[in-house]
Amino acid sequence: MNHLQYETSPYLLQHQNNPVNWYPWKEDTLQKAQQENKLLVISVGYAACHWCHVMEHESFEDETVAKVMNDHFISIKVDREERPDIDQIYMNAAMITTGHGGWPLNVIALPGGKPIFAGTYFPKQNWIKVLLYFQDLYQNETQKLIDQAERITQGLHDIEQIPLFKTERSINDTLQTAIWQNWHDKIDYEFGGRIGAPKFMMPNNYDYLLRYFHHSKNSDVADAIKITLKKMAFGGLYDVIGGGFARYSVDAQWKVPHFEKMLYDNGQLLSIYALAYQLTKRPMYKSVIAKTVNWLEHEMTDTSGGLYSSLDADSEGAEGKFYCWHYNEAIEIIKECNNDFLPQQKFIEFFTELYNLTEEGNFEHGMNVLFRTEDHEYFMEKYGITNEVFQEKLNKIQQLLFEKRKKKIRPATDDKILTEWNAIAIKGLCDAYKAFGDKQYKNKAIRTTEFILQHCKKDDFRLDRNYKNGISNINGFLQDYAFFIEALIALHQITLEEKYLTDALQFTEYTLQHFYNESNGMFYLTSDLDKKLITRSMDSSDNVIPAANSSMAKNLFLLSKYFDKPAYEKMSLTMLNNVLDDVVKNPIYYSNWAIVLDMHLHLNKELVIIGKDAIEKLNEINQHYLPNTLITGSTKPSDLPLLKDRFVDGKTLFYVCEHKSCKLPSEDLNEIINLINNGL
Repeated sequence: MNHLQYETSPYLLQHQNNPVNWYPWKEDTLQKAQQENKLLVISVGYAACHWCHVMEHESFEDETVAKVMNDHFISIKVDREERPDIDQIYMNAAMITTGHGGWPLNVIALPGGKPIFAGTYFPKQNWIKVLLYFQDLYQNETQKLIDQAERITQGLHDIEQIPLFKTERSINDTLQTAIWQNWHDKIDYEFGGRIGAPKFMMPNNYDYLLRYFHHSKNSDVADAIKITLKKMAFGGLYDVIGGGFARYSVDAQWKVPHFEKMLYDNGQLLSIYALAYQLTKRPMYKSVIAKTVNWLEHEMTDTSGGLYSSLDADSEGAEGKFYCWHYNEAIEIIKECNNDFLPQQKFIEFFTELYNLTEEGNFEHGMNVLFRTEDHEYFMEKYGITNEVFQEKLNKIQQLLFEKRKKKIRPATDDKILTEWNAIAIKGLCDAYKAFGDKQYKNKAIRTTEFILQHCKKDDFRLDRNYKNGISNINGFLQDYAFFIEALIALHQITLEEKYLTDALQFTEYTLQHFYNESNGMFYLTSDLDKKLITRSMDSSDNVIPAANSSMAKNLFLLSKYFDKPAYEKMSLTMLNNVLDDVVKNPIYYSNWAIVLDMHLHLNKELVIIGKDAIEKLNEINQHYLPNTLITGSTKPSDLPLLKDRFVDGKTLFYVCEHKSCKLPSEDLNEIINLINNGL
């Protein structure tokens, strides 16, 4: 065993028996490299990463490769999910040196950590050549490598800077028009998502587009949302048998997924399908959410209440084996549910057409991925069946396949618990509860929140990032605070519990103390309490997970309203102003910032529900899509700015305000809905 045997990360533990003498990222590891004057190999990946497994098998389990690495290098393994700060630095180095990135990320660095080379997956022989090449250069042309490292490090410093945009710009709806103009040509109106492959889900894109459609009523925007949500749920990306979404689709039609399931994807998808349901009431969205929450509950929940990080793509050494079916295998299983529904051969035709199964297979090695291309109505008309019968048979087919699949060898679970990803899931569960009122969703959100507060929060409102086997040992990053603050605000909006808002404020004050950069008004990803790396990173672009800075800009805006803190609103606007050009020019990768823009433009109504029936009335209100309304309330008197002196014993009152002008309180819910939707 190597030095990874003492770690808790499942990804690091996967490598503990490699002949490579791996070390975890620690200060004394870097000191060891400097003392022995050896280059570093820094290999970054995550437990569910398919190509990480491939490179491990080909290279890191190979004695020849191990000898080269052990003789000439100090080798460090990093779990990118535990240490996003390290990952971001070296991924940026890869982008500087090669123009592309991905995982596994393999870096050659000077003993102190400054990178000289960064790449992704290498076949065994290529990897050996890379190692020997840089070892030879280090022995014979040391200064050349030092100069190269300095250039790359300077490049890292340069791209990490987000300059303060000193000129205040006008914030108006023309910006949103320009955003759409720069966006709509990139949308795939046949299959949804962005044109081309691979396809990542990018839920935040559709959160913004829902908002934009709400006030623009642009039919092209509606089509983009509707097509994308339908095709993702119909595609192999979505596990129709067990629930939950895979990480991305390798093709342009959402048919063949990269099979790992990530908590952060599914948490965000709960939100977007719930928001879309509030607006459209499409039954399919409700079904997707119910199945995804069921998957979270039965496969991703620790006994203590926290949520695990991911499920692997591979099982039995093959990608997707757990999720895919041989044609004859599937046919034999589903024959049990025919029951004179259709003649046998006709029923087989129905099933294979439903999920696009072929005898030769639609995936690798004669296997089939289950995906849909046709709506319910198509099958009802073709096979002469009612919707009720269709749903009955669909559920039975799925149940039979589910029971059979349970007997297969499951993909491995990455059972570490991350504050950031749990927070994303909490927000998703809150949004699902708003849409459907299912108490299971609310209770799960509360339980997960209490887990974070109990196991990852310190008395001074410092957060730990991770939890595994009773150990929390990594100081939280901005992502952990930003998304947990967002989750706490969302939880207040479904419970009206004041403590969640006050906790959100306290965590925000902590980030301002330890992460805030006064010079540009943005936040560093690492605390000033952390050991310094070769650069102190910031993020601005939104990807599959939104930027922590854009999330903080949202939080500051919302908390400015809840607590009457104009300084917070000004901070949020400064942050938006810094990146506004990028938001307009490249909105797909700045969509959470576009939401910040939309908030500043349109979130101008405040709804207070206060009194003995406040929770009941809140649940009715929350079924509506109300992106332009800030909601709060209480069942008792409160000193919060929006609630102070508004409680009247024995009544439940609604207060609606817009631009600091308020209507007289009302007890009529329908009147309030009209006011919100149509203006004061």
